[in-house]
Amino acid sequence: MNWQRISGLLQQEFASGIVATTLARLLLAGLLGGIIGLERELKNRPAGLRTNMFICFGAALFTLLSSNLAAEKSDYTRIAAQIIPGIGFIGAGAILHTRGLTTGLTTASTLFVVAAVGMAAGGGMYLTSVFAAGMVLVALFTLGHLEETFNLKVLLTSYEVTGTSVEEVSVEVNRILELTHRMMLNVESASAGNHIRLQFDVEGCNREQLELLGRLKASPAFGAVHKLGLVERD
Repeated sequence: MNWQRISGLLQQEFASGIVATTLARLLLAGLLGGIIGLERELKNRPAGLRTNMFICFGAALFTLLSSNLAAEKSDYTRIAAQIIPGIGFIGAGAILHTRGLTTGLTTASTLFVVAAVGMAAGGGMYLTSVFAAGMVLVALFTLGHLEETFNLKVLLTSYEVTGTSVEEVSVEVNRILELTHRMMLNVESASAGNHIRLQFDVEGCNREQLELLGRLKASPAFGAVHKLGLVERD
């Protein structure tokens, strides 16, 4: 093995500035993907920090390879073009349909945009990739809160109430829900010593959920009332 030749090629590659440019693009892609993934991780989404970082980094790397390994100038988009169906396959796996609920749409959409951010970084479009990542973060951090604050989004909230019997508790909950024409969803019950626990989900905007919680707590039929939190519909 001709080590001198290999050393010469490495020195030539470093001297040309290609390595520095390539590493800068990959680092930017990893950083932007990691920042977006951190927001997903904080919200306990299935596609979190590492997933988004790897997708953004991989998209940038494939974009670089597509440009540098193309035999002809007209072929340089062939590898990069396969990123889109690949991310579509991963995004489809993030979407789940269970108990009548479709979840993971925002996660799948985020993965799709993160791949685009990686392609922009890999293609040397630094400002474009940073701006796109910033727009994604603004949407993820603020739009959800605005939808809840202004009651624009229908939320699925889980509750737990306790009582002496399932029948008595169910009748009282249905009586309260009838006032707002709502119904219990995904109802589950369990016995706990001398009382029973009934868990159920209810659809409604943030204002309606607060009103419902107040009515449940005001009812003398329940021993305790707990709001378990939102059922994720990402």
